Amino acid sequence: MSKNDNQRHNRMPNEDIFDFKEWIFKFLSYWPLLTILIFSSLIIAWLYLRYSIPIYTTSASILIKDEKEGLGSSSNMFEALDLFGGKKIVDNEIEVIQSKSLARQVVENLHLYAPIDVDGRITEQSAYLSCPVRISVLVPDSIRPTDKIFFEYDSLTEKVIIDQKGYDLNKWNNTPYGVLKFYKNKYYNGRLSEMPYYFKLMTVKRATNSIISRITVQSSGKSSTVIDLSINDEIPKRGEDILNELINVYNNAAIEDKNILASNTLQFVEERLRYVVAELDSVEDALQRFKTSNQITDVSTEGQIFLETVSLNDQKIGDINIQLAVLDQIEKYVKQKEGKGSIVPASLGINNPILTTLLEALNQAEIEYDRVKKLVPENHPNAIALSDKIAKLRPDILENLYNQRKNLVASRQELMSSNNRYSSFLRSIPKKERALLDISRQQAIKNNIYTFLLQKREEAAISYASTVADSRIIDRAETIENPISPKRKLIYLIAIMGAIGATVSFVALRDFFSYTIQSREEIEKLTSLPILGEINLDKNGHQLIPMNERGNFIAEQFRHIRTSLGYLGINKSNKRILVTSSISGEGKSFFTSNLGLSLSIANKRVVLLEMDLRKPKLMESFGLKRRAGISDFVIGEKSLEEVITHTNFSNLDIICSGPIPPNPAELLMNEKISNMLNSLEETYDYIIMDLPPIGPVTDAFIVSSLANTAIYLVRYNYSPKKMIRKIDELSKIHNFPNTSIVFNGVEEKKWNKYTNGYYNSEGYGYLDRKK
Repeated sequence: MSKNDNQRHNRMPNEDIFDFKEWIFKFLSYWPLLTILIFSSLIIAWLYLRYSIPIYTTSASILIKDEKEGLGSSSNMFEALDLFGGKKIVDNEIEVIQSKSLARQVVENLHLYAPIDVDGRITEQSAYLSCPVRISVLVPDSIRPTDKIFFEYDSLTEKVIIDQKGYDLNKWNNTPYGVLKFYKNKYYNGRLSEMPYYFKLMTVKRATNSIISRITVQSSGKSSTVIDLSINDEIPKRGEDILNELINVYNNAAIEDKNILASNTLQFVEERLRYVVAELDSVEDALQRFKTSNQITDVSTEGQIFLETVSLNDQKIGDINIQLAVLDQIEKYVKQKEGKGSIVPASLGINNPILTTLLEALNQAEIEYDRVKKLVPENHPNAIALSDKIAKLRPDILENLYNQRKNLVASRQELMSSNNRYSSFLRSIPKKERALLDISRQQAIKNNIYTFLLQKREEAAISYASTVADSRIIDRAETIENPISPKRKLIYLIAIMGAIGATVSFVALRDFFSYTIQSREEIEKLTSLPILGEINLDKNGHQLIPMNERGNFIAEQFRHIRTSLGYLGINKSNKRILVTSSISGEGKSFFTSNLGLSLSIANKRVVLLEMDLRKPKLMESFGLKRRAGISDFVIGEKSLEEVITHTNFSNLDIICSGPIPPNPAELLMNEKISNMLNSLEETYDYIIMDLPPIGPVTDAFIVSSLANTAIYLVRYNYSPKKMIRKIDELSKIHNFPNTSIVFNGVEEKKWNKYTNGYYNSEGYGYLDRKK
């Protein structure tokens, strides 16, 4: 036996060692299947790329201004009004841009709820650029979803025809699908499509969700205030329109928030002005009447000094009263259960940074809460967090208002006490002049308040008229030239990898679910018996292989087995070879005939014993007629010389089975079988016994004790694995002598070292045949 065979013999069966190189050769043996799958996959990939709609990425970017940017020369005025002191948070602005409210407004402005398409060869295609008209709905919320409403456009009459009825452009038309307006598409290139146009109506909610799912909004950097926007769309121009409109809607929303603050400030100032104007008119009328009735033109020098001194205190008291009024308005706003951003600017006469900061935080929290409520329900964690923040800010503001009011009231009391000290001076002034001083004093107070409110009103009006967004467009929407999907190289790569994966899966599953032997490696894993050799499948169907034919690969394989018999202990004293298998049809008779033929042409005298007394086939292999044989010899009807049949090949004889007996097993147990073998050993160099398979009958076990070696046939894609697992056990129990395995019926495949073993490189005539 060879060194490798001894190693396999000493190896324990069922060793599950994965041989990657061996597996690669096995995989390559299925190259026809792999080639077909790769070719088919590439065709499918090409068809997919041919008819799939490319998707393009459109991107834009905006800069979010902070509290130190973009206010120019009017920044001091805005700080005085405190309308624009709130610093924007980039993360919050990203959520605002992605909000459903803004996306819904984009859908309504661009009329994306009524897309127009045409049917292509495989899939429908958008007519966003190729259709001459666009469609809008009077009440988008009343849309009833419809599918494929076909229409035509008459360029001569400029009418849209639906169901053979014409509708004018730029007018609201009552149609079966709602009140619609058709207007010209500014992107139309003047060429009508050959396929009919049709439009669909979808709900605004569905169109909004479609946009949100395709838009990506993110910060360009961790510490950056630049926000990048992108959208994937099959029509690049439509993607650009959506992003540009989204930016416009976002800026308008920010401006609207600022205008609300400025409007509320103006409203507050106007209310105070109306009240002060009325009081000032009343005081001036009283002063005029007093001077006329008492014929007094002006106060004395001492009275003028008193008036100037007291007027300064009165002005301070007036400022305090305005601040108290502002505090009352702020307290009223804070105590509201649902604030809507209608905040009174804290700098309108009040210089308290803590209160200003608290009001800014409350205003920002309520605006954000109002936006979040449009996106998520009130029980959402984000909404709950903002609600808790607002609830915590209100007590802090109210406490600060209480302290502010307390300090202002104390200051007002002190100023009023100071004025009271001047009352004694009034007693020294004549009565008429004293009355004139009182009236003049009231006039000065009202006039100072009136001047202050006029100044604040003008500042608020200027800020209202010049409000700009807190963002600046860096890059308007622009589409990249190459589509992001489908990616041609990736699709082809996936097709090739898919074909390879399918082939690998097929090979693996075929091995896993196959119950028959598929390879030499499987035999080595299932049994510890050595493999004597392999015999390829003869596609020509020859029963006898032409051993002398040059380049015959199967003949070379039999020569290899013939050479290996010496390693099994076959010599002049051990001549008996038993051939069996698991089940019928594994090629015992074929192997026995050709092994005997191979030995005979090597000038060895060989006798073949057809000991399969149930289904004998050995004589048919040589084209000989059936005659007396082993059964006749055992029962004594024929002598040994009479049952020996000479074939057409020198040195090769056959003893056929003879008539099929009713009791083959008992016949083989007869002592004459042993005597026959002893007699044959004196004449022949090799005695090869063709016995039935061990699966269905026990004939081979009966004769096994008379043999010197046993050859077990295993056929490719035929022999069951479960029988191979039992070979070791049966060999030990029934004392099979010096057993080895021959792998028969192996299908030769290109690149297939896996099935052909090492014979491809050792067949002497193989290279000549390849040449």
